[in-house]
Amino acid sequence: MNLIGNWSYPTAVKFGAGRIKELPAALAQAGITRPLLVTDRGLASMAITQQTLDIMDEAGFGRAIFAEVDPNPTELNLAAGVEAYKAGGHDGVIAFGGGSGLDLGKMVAFMAGQNRPIWDFEDIGDWWTRANADAIAPIIAVPTTAGTGSEVGRASVITNSETHVKKIIFHPKVLPTVVISDPELTVGMPKFITAGTGLDAFAHCVEAFSSPFYHPMSQGIALEGMRLVVENLPRAYADGTDLEARANMMAAAAMGAVAFQKGLGAIHALSHPIGAVFNTHHGTTNAVCMPAVLELNAPLIADRFDRAASYIGVSGGFDGFRTFVQEFNDSFAIPRKLREMGATLDKIDELVPAALADPSCGGNPVELNEANVRALFEAVI
Repeated sequence: MNLIGNWSYPTAVKFGAGRIKELPAALAQAGITRPLLVTDRGLASMAITQQTLDIMDEAGFGRAIFAEVDPNPTELNLAAGVEAYKAGGHDGVIAFGGGSGLDLGKMVAFMAGQNRPIWDFEDIGDWWTRANADAIAPIIAVPTTAGTGSEVGRASVITNSETHVKKIIFHPKVLPTVVISDPELTVGMPKFITAGTGLDAFAHCVEAFSSPFYHPMSQGIALEGMRLVVENLPRAYADGTDLEARANMMAAAAMGAVAFQKGLGAIHALSHPIGAVFNTHHGTTNAVCMPAVLELNAPLIADRFDRAASYIGVSGGFDGFRTFVQEFNDSFAIPRKLREMGATLDKIDELVPAALADPSCGGNPVELNEANVRALFEAVI
């Protein structure tokens, strides 16, 4: 199958193996002449990053890189990135990597021209209108994992280093001008990252599909995204060089991020504070939380999963899907409890209010309250 295409949903996407070579054309399309590549520490020295810097350099764009990015990026990382951006006289950002590199890169482009603190632009009401939209630099996004889908998103998740709370920062112009989705860049991902990021995409699709809000377009995208993950994540996990599986997972990741404008839910409401307090991997945390959240939401989502399960490739309707999810996690060596990832119940009095304050709460089918959120944390930790 020829998995290559030029898409414009929700932005320009150059999709297909080898398309990182089109980075210079993407930079020109975005009007960027002095790009800063923003990525995380782990990727900085990897071959795919050096290859990308070589492509930039050979085309006359230099090879400037900022890589002081934590797995759960903070406002301290952001301040350092903005300083590097200004010091280098840059006029645009290449957000490169998994969720952390993509999210921080987008925020460097956003904050480099703002005069207010990052927290003034949290995704609450119309707070995004506080920003000087004309001062937001153009962004090229290059995902190197297949999970968050941040490359097609209008927001980033930044952790407050003082309060250990994750905040969603939103602005429509944070949507990258061009996305280069090249599955060859994901071939070197280790198995646990392939699994964790792939299950993040799955969680986005599951929660969007479960959300009670009316958004038929997102509902359809979420359904197909789930199918792609179920069929392709085991293949990508078993053989990291399977480019067809890698491409389908990269598509599923973008689909999950497009779909969850319909809403997220308790999986993410739990995962955000857990990640902020214990610095756990986001996608893996989502996977651990999913079975308990499906149990909570069962009375309100069983009917829709009864209809969808066979299309996804799961027999037995919702009950079969619920059983499948745990078996799916187990097949990728995902822990059954978050205590195996370092989370502890002694922080539960901090976690519960943080989860209830998370904007993901509003998309959960069953209304979340202190009692059921506490019970969920006890179950998953």
